[in-house]
Amino acid sequence: MNHSRWQLSAPAPPEFLAQVRELSPLIGQLLYNRGLTDPGQLESFLSADRRLAGDPFLLPDIQPAISRVFRALLCDEEITVYGDFDTDGITATAVLTQGLSQLGGKVTPYIPHRVHEGHGLRTNALDRLYDKGISLVITADCGVTGTEEVWKAQRRGLDIVITDHHMPLDDIPPAIAIVNPKMPGSKYPFTELAGVGVAFKFFQAILQGLGRESGIEPLLDLVALGTIADVMPLISENRYLVKAGLERLNHEPRLGIREMITQTGLTPGKLDAEAVSWVIAPRLNTTGRLDHALPSYQLLVTDSVREARELSLWLEQSNSQRQQMTTDVVGRVRERILAEGIQPVLIAADEEYPAGIIGLAAGRLSEEFYRPVVVIKTGKQVCHGSCRSIPEFNMIRALNRCHHLFHRFGGHPQAAGFSIPTKHLPELRESLREQATTELAGIDLRPHLNIDLEARLSDLGGNMFPTMRTLAPFGCGNPHPTFLSREVDVLGCQTMGSSGAHLRMRLRQDGIIWDAVAFGASNYVKEITSPLDIVYNLELDQWRGEERLRLNLCDFSPSNGHH
Repeated sequence: MNHSRWQLSAPAPPEFLAQVRELSPLIGQLLYNRGLTDPGQLESFLSADRRLAGDPFLLPDIQPAISRVFRALLCDEEITVYGDFDTDGITATAVLTQGLSQLGGKVTPYIPHRVHEGHGLRTNALDRLYDKGISLVITADCGVTGTEEVWKAQRRGLDIVITDHHMPLDDIPPAIAIVNPKMPGSKYPFTELAGVGVAFKFFQAILQGLGRESGIEPLLDLVALGTIADVMPLISENRYLVKAGLERLNHEPRLGIREMITQTGLTPGKLDAEAVSWVIAPRLNTTGRLDHALPSYQLLVTDSVREARELSLWLEQSNSQRQQMTTDVVGRVRERILAEGIQPVLIAADEEYPAGIIGLAAGRLSEEFYRPVVVIKTGKQVCHGSCRSIPEFNMIRALNRCHHLFHRFGGHPQAAGFSIPTKHLPELRESLREQATTELAGIDLRPHLNIDLEARLSDLGGNMFPTMRTLAPFGCGNPHPTFLSREVDVLGCQTMGSSGAHLRMRLRQDGIIWDAVAFGASNYVKEITSPLDIVYNLELDQWRGEERLRLNLCDFSPSNGHH
């Protein structure tokens, strides 16, 4: 937990609350804060049903993409789905491979090796596929920046259809089709689909083109996994896809997921977006970080109970190894950062950093220091870097400004990666430091903590929590409701957890007592005075088969403090 800048949302206008008076003022305020200022939007948001889904035929290049797939199916061509090695890429690959196989297609997956091949299309891999008799490659969660690779493949006679959700660069690949809602001139109403979301919509269009759509529902669980794991905003169409996918994960989990639930101690039937984010996705990502992502893909598509059990057990062990490696690398990078002094952008490079872990280390340290962080595994000729940033600094734009330095780069404003000739590293450091110094000048570099509303603890009883849950799934773009309560008495406080890193408190206001936890806050134990101002979410604590509401503290301050 970091102390943050508290930003209390403006109150909803009385005329808006009057229009939604069948809801409590508290729920009305939460909906207003999420941009639902037109009462007409409320019903579709709360039901999160198919009405939020876009027409797949509005996606760019959808007709030539479908036509090429139909030709491949009719002519019995060998098709490869070329995916990425993170959870979004793995699930997108599974959607297209399983979907096209159901239609009788001869389909094989290809997922590159993170260390030996890296992100995106590779000419060597495409050449090998062509030599094996593959005539059509469909990308999943990658390809939109692979202009040179696509050009070479097409020239050889290997057709490429791209499905991707990353931002295209100025130089567009000469593929048969590029199905990506972010393409210039796209008429698709929602641009924030995950890679798996684009793959799903593409397959939906294929089924509709055949006059049948009944085969699409079993793939929704994969869409939920990839969309949550890639931290896409859970609004608009993503809200429907994730809600429907979570229902499927809970009521008809595929074998591999069922085994993961058993291995990790999750409660069957109670999976939510947080369980995917914190438990399932990190394990699916683990194999791609430490070695090859194919076992995670295999876990998602297997119909063998024995294989599902063996793979989920192996993933569990690999995840423990990954956690230990991450802790070690974070410690080493932190030491280097502190030795060099806190700069506007924090850059650490070393040949010993494992390539699969540098992104996790950058993410942890970006949260800890609230700065953009770049962690680089150096090599004699080539270096590989992973970047994590803060909302105030657009990392992909910063990399684009020095694009001439890279072999390749790509990603999103707050998470990106690159490979660069080692000789260009000093120039990259200088460019990023210059840009960050300019753009972050005068900004208070502490995380923002957006607060929905101020409440008394007595406002939170009754049916408030069940009503609030109708706003789920929560995540990026639709955060957990966050409340501020002032002048709360502290009846007790103690450390908890095996390492004593967390705090447990008993709090009282208006005669009502609540249990509260503050994860990762033991460093601030000396700041606990009574009374406190607290910022928190409400959560259901499940312990030994019992469920109790408690407060999950995001931050706190003595009641006379300033934020």
